[in-house]
Amino acid sequence: MTNEKLALSDEILLSIDKPARYIGNEINSVIKDKEKIAVRFAMCFPDVYEIGMSHLGLQILYDMFNRYDDIWCERVFSPWIDLDKIMREQNIPLFALESQEPIKNFDFLGITLQYEMCYTNILQILDLSGIPLLSKDRTQEDPIVIGGGPCTYNPEPIADFFDLFYIGEGEVQYRNLMDLYKQCKEEDVSRDVFLQRAAKIPGMYVPSLYNVTYHEDGTIDKFYPKMEGIPSVIVKQLVDDLTLAPYPQKPIVPFIKVTQDRVVMEIQRGCIRGCRFCQAGQIYRPVRERDVDTLKEYAVTLLNNTGHEEISLSSLSSSDYSKLEELINYLIEECSKRYINISLPSLRIDNFSLSVFEKVQDVKKSSLTFAPEAGSQRLRNVINKGLTQEDILHGSHLAFESGWTRVKLYFMLGLPTETEEDIIGIAQLCDKIAAEFFETVPKEERKNGPVQIVASTSFFIPKPFTPFQWAKMNTKEEFIEKAYLTKNSIMQQLNQKRIKYNWHEADVSILEGVFARGDRKVSEVILKAYQKGCIYDAWSEFFKNDVWLKTFEECNVSIPFYISRERSLDEVFPWDFIDCGVSKEFLKNEWRKAIQEEVTPNCKEHCNGCGVAKFRTGICINRK
Repeated sequence: MTNEKLALSDEILLSIDKPARYIGNEINSVIKDKEKIAVRFAMCFPDVYEIGMSHLGLQILYDMFNRYDDIWCERVFSPWIDLDKIMREQNIPLFALESQEPIKNFDFLGITLQYEMCYTNILQILDLSGIPLLSKDRTQEDPIVIGGGPCTYNPEPIADFFDLFYIGEGEVQYRNLMDLYKQCKEEDVSRDVFLQRAAKIPGMYVPSLYNVTYHEDGTIDKFYPKMEGIPSVIVKQLVDDLTLAPYPQKPIVPFIKVTQDRVVMEIQRGCIRGCRFCQAGQIYRPVRERDVDTLKEYAVTLLNNTGHEEISLSSLSSSDYSKLEELINYLIEECSKRYINISLPSLRIDNFSLSVFEKVQDVKKSSLTFAPEAGSQRLRNVINKGLTQEDILHGSHLAFESGWTRVKLYFMLGLPTETEEDIIGIAQLCDKIAAEFFETVPKEERKNGPVQIVASTSFFIPKPFTPFQWAKMNTKEEFIEKAYLTKNSIMQQLNQKRIKYNWHEADVSILEGVFARGDRKVSEVILKAYQKGCIYDAWSEFFKNDVWLKTFEECNVSIPFYISRERSLDEVFPWDFIDCGVSKEFLKNEWRKAIQEEVTPNCKEHCNGCGVAKFRTGICINRK
């Protein structure tokens, strides 16, 4: 069964870039009889199709919803700039790919909040759908707009645009929410009554049901529910047994090449490492693994059902998966028969077997990627990276011995306590790795040419629920100064010709910093910037920094207030009403330890009492 009528005419499809983004009907997409459906759910990723279709979370929820007979989940993405213009000019409402029907006709619009720089795209989606941008202006005729994903761990800067947020992993409470919605529909109760009842389901946050008061200095005084029975703390939802959780066996195969054009297999959730800058490492705790035999079955099924020529293992730190060797040996055997490539991201330089890399990757094509994050051991201790210079050089030595000639290194500038010596250390470390190559590989054996080192720096952004949530962030000028110091230091190294340096844009980082730790006052700025044409802010060619700066000024919202001050330990944060499992006391202690340059052991070495043991699952109960 396929959709017979496309929402866009042939004339429009022929005039835009990559029309396959908008026509649906891809292999494994789901078409249902809408007459037999109780709930229609539009699953949205507020970015272009190629990015959204690469997001594993969207595929998991799409599959989970469509396993239910009473729900039809369809997909919607941000139209690219060319189609956006046509849709506005010709009043074409935004539509879902599967049915090609307007989003406004759906019961729910679920928006994945993967990164802060997509916030104006959320407004684009609402606007093109004909849904009022502010939740307070919506009526019974409008879909319930719900947000999920990592950015919901501080939903306040976009609270005005959402009816509801789901805090945590979608597999747990969505069925309960859908059942409540069906019940409210049968009872013919108002939208407000549904939201009041939904707010009592664990993990659900309805912003309109809470009040915020402020001190004179702009910091939060109190955050509290407006009525009795509404929880004052929202506890994140997480899957107890990952092996039993639904996982898509027939993921959609796009017609066009997408960012992650391969089978993706999630092997575990969470991370044992405790890097102090990393939000994902805190909010996805505790580590929960998928059973290795189940993963072996998934691998074969996924390859059979998609025809992809590459399989990738997904996790925050694949090296820490306890059955990695067994899984990889199985995949090597299975994939070599089928001429399938294996991709192994998220491996640690101090913890991987290079022999595995040799078996699964074409040496000529691949580059090894390491993320030291900081140039000096002192600063790596501050951020709790758990990686020494010896680890890095030893790993590089083994790699060069095995024929690798290209190394990518990722660093951050602007980390707490950073000094000039730490920044110069980035250049020195790159130089030492280059020197390691020349010492390891004799001239006559350099078949693939001399070593190439690509060093990239991003700018540090303090995120909620990390030990660095109290830290101040660098200004644009400081960031640029540090990037120049890095570049100049590299140019002074002996092997500078072998090192290429890239750095991130400072303007975007500043805005991301405001959105990451912002409160409800930021909503007005986002709305006005969108109305002035800001969209696709994550794409440098469309980012309008001057418009953003002017809008902050007009709304009397101070950028330095959000980024340039170190928070006091007793400040109430906009996200303090969320319980992600990791306690604020633990994070405070980690912040103090960072200042003292003290390292915290990983979760497998020692339980550090972070608080997530209360969920009674994963490594917290399995640790020996």
